[in-house]
Amino acid sequence: MGKRYGKLPSEILREADSFDIMVMDVANTYENYQNAKQNNKDVSKFVDQSELEAYHNKVTGRDT
Repeated sequence: MGKRYGKLPSEILREADSFDIMVMDVANTYENYQNAKQNNKDVSKFVDQSELEAYHNKVTGRDT
């Protein structure tokens, strides 16, 4: 997080909250996903198709 935002670890511990940590996690995961795609590596670990389908069915109230 310090590398991305130019903050010292002590500043992060003092000022960051759980939302900042979540944003950092999402940004790092997306960066890793993009790197894997560019290097033609398996990206299935980033996206679980069955979880997406279950969420879709829950939200829309239908089966597809």
